[in-house]
Amino acid sequence: MTKQVTPARPHVRLGAQLLQRKSVDAIIADNEGVEPGQQLRRTLNVWHLTMISVGAALGTGILVILSTAVPMAGPAVWIAFVLAGVTAFLSALSYAEMASRVPVSGSSYSYAYATMGEGIAWVCGWCLVLEYAVSVAAIAVGAGQYINEAISVFGLSIPDAWMQPPDSGGIVNVPAAVIVLLATLLLIHGARESAWVNTLMVLIKVGILLFFTAVAFTAFNAGNFQPLAPMGVAGISAAASQLFFSYIGFDAASTAGNEAKNPRRDLPRAIIASMIIVTVLYVLVAVAAVGALPWTQFSDSESSLVTILSDITHQPWVALLFSVGAVIAIASVVLTVLYGQTRILLTMSRDGLVPKLFGRVSPRTGTPIANTLIVGVAVAMTAAFVPLGQLADATSIGTLFAFALVNISVIYLRRNRPDLPHTYKVPLYPITPVLGFLFCGFLAVTLGLETWVVFGMWMAIGVLLYFAYGRSHSVVASTRQVEHRKTATAEPDENTTQDPVSPGHS
Repeated sequence: MTKQVTPARPHVRLGAQLLQRKSVDAIIADNEGVEPGQQLRRTLNVWHLTMISVGAALGTGILVILSTAVPMAGPAVWIAFVLAGVTAFLSALSYAEMASRVPVSGSSYSYAYATMGEGIAWVCGWCLVLEYAVSVAAIAVGAGQYINEAISVFGLSIPDAWMQPPDSGGIVNVPAAVIVLLATLLLIHGARESAWVNTLMVLIKVGILLFFTAVAFTAFNAGNFQPLAPMGVAGISAAASQLFFSYIGFDAASTAGNEAKNPRRDLPRAIIASMIIVTVLYVLVAVAAVGALPWTQFSDSESSLVTILSDITHQPWVALLFSVGAVIAIASVVLTVLYGQTRILLTMSRDGLVPKLFGRVSPRTGTPIANTLIVGVAVAMTAAFVPLGQLADATSIGTLFAFALVNISVIYLRRNRPDLPHTYKVPLYPITPVLGFLFCGFLAVTLGLETWVVFGMWMAIGVLLYFAYGRSHSVVASTRQVEHRKTATAEPDENTTQDPVSPGHS
C-alpha cells in the first residue's frame, strides 16, 4: 500500500511546481494503494463502460441543440454533425490509447499531470469542472420543455414560474433541479446500480431516436436539402462548433478507470464504440429531421422533434411517448456526466489540489458520498436559479482544450515512455493526434468572442483557487520537498530510488 505523504506548504519555486510531473507509475500506484475502505469497487465491464459514455453523450445535441444549429447550417446540419464527430473521434482515439496506458479515474487531468506538469493538469481539471458540472446544469434545463410536451397530452402544463430561472421571468426551474437530485441519490447508492439504471435508460433513448427516424422517413422530402449549404462553409463551421457540445461525455468512461474490472482492455473499447454509436445516430436523426421538415421552419423550441412527429402522425400518444423518452434520455446524460465529475474531483482531491473531503469513499457503498452530495446540490442549484448563457457555451472551449491536451499527451508518452504497458495504440501515429489537436483548435477559434471572454473569466477563477488552496496542499510538491530534504541530509546510497515525481520524469 502506498503511504500517503501529509501535504505541507511547499517551498519549491512556483515555476518548478507548475512544471512538476507525476509519473505514470506513481499515478497508478497511488490509485491502487489507497488505504482499506477507501477504494472504489471494480464492478464495471466493457458493456457498462460503453453505456456510460453513450449515456453521457447521446441525446443533448439532438434533443436540445439541433433546433439552434439548423438555422446556422441549413440542410447541411448533418455535415456539421460529421465535422464535430470527426473532431471528437480523433481525440477519442487518443483517449483510448491514454486510457490503456494510464488506466485510472482521472481522465485527461491525470494524463496532463503525467506529461505536462501540475500547472497544466490543474487547468485541465478546471476545464473538466466546466465541461461536466456546467454542462449537466445546461442539459437538465432542457428537460422541462419535454415534460410539458408529455403532460400537455392530458391538458396539463408546468407554469413558467416553476420552469424558468429568475432572469427568464420565472422563480425556479423545478424539473431541472429534481432530475439532478434524483441522479445524485442514485450515484450515492452505488456505481454498479447506477450503471445498470443508466444502461436501461440508454436503451430507451436509442429506441426513441430510432422510432423518430422511422416515422420521419415516412415524410421524407429530398427537396428539403436544396440548397444544401445556404450559409456556406462558415455556417457549417459555426454549427459544428456549437454541436461539438453534443459529443461532450464520450470520455466519461475514462473517469471510471478505478471501477472498471479490466481498465486497460475495456476502456479503449468502450470509448471507441460509444463514439461510433453516437455519431451514427446523430447523423441519422439529423437527416431524417431535415427531410421531414424544411430547415426554414425549425424554431428555437427545444422540443422540435416532438413537433415533427406530431405534424406527421397527428397522434397525441406519439408525442407523449417521445417526450417521456426524451426526459429519460436527458436524465441519463445527467446521471453519467455527474458521475464523471465526482470521479475527477476525487482524483484531484487525492493529489491535494482540492479539499480532502472530495476524496473520501464510503466503505459501505464504495462511493464518494460527500463529494457526490456537494456536486449534486451545487449543480441542482445552478440549474434551478442561475442563467447559464455564455457559461454553457464556454463548456465547448473547456472540452476542446482538454481534448487537445490528450492528443499532446499521446505524443509525449510515445516518445518518452514507450515501455508503458498498453492494449491499444492510435492508428496512423503521429498524424492522428496531430490532426486531433488541430481540429480542436479550429473549432475553438470559430466560437464567438463573448464566449472566449467568459471562458477567460472562468480560468481566472481557477487560477485564484489554485493559489488559494492547491499550491500549498499539493501532494506531489510535498513529496518533492521531502525527497529534496532527504537528498540534502543523507549520504548517497546505491539503493536510493529515483524520485517518482521530479520535474521531467514520467
